[in-house]
Amino acid sequence: MNTHKIMIFFSMLVLFSAVQAEDRIYTGLFSNKALEGYDPVAYFTLGRPMKGKKQFQLEYQGAKWYFSSEEHRRLFQADPEKYAPQYGGYCAWAVAHGTTARGDPRQWTIRQNKLYLNYDADIQKDWLTDPQRWIREADNNWPAVLE
Repeated sequence: MNTHKIMIFFSMLVLFSAVQAEDRIYTGLFSNKALEGYDPVAYFTLGRPMKGKKQFQLEYQGAKWYFSSEEHRRLFQADPEKYAPQYGGYCAWAVAHGTTARGDPRQWTIRQNKLYLNYDADIQKDWLTDPQRWIREADNNWPAVLE
């Protein structure tokens, strides 16, 4: 494929993704893994991100969720709303600003027993200056930002 065709392909891809509504759960363009395969329960039980394993997975809201243990999988299955990241795993700061961006599972916080992700460390610094404000604004924008 020559350079011109590659440029046309990527232009069409960007255009196509811009007119499509976002999925309710962020999984990335070429994946169906929620949280990039990180275990959502580990943030609450271990206090840190931890990669899940393929043998401990389940499907929820059209995405595959991975867990580090069968116990974590069962906890999530019993109460997914408790453990799933807010705003479908999109960057909470972006949602507060009326848009979407990927959430990085390594840039996370728990506020009022809810998991929030941010795009990167710089965005997370801003998020942490006034998380209650950003949560309030993101709550007002969710899920309309997906349209």
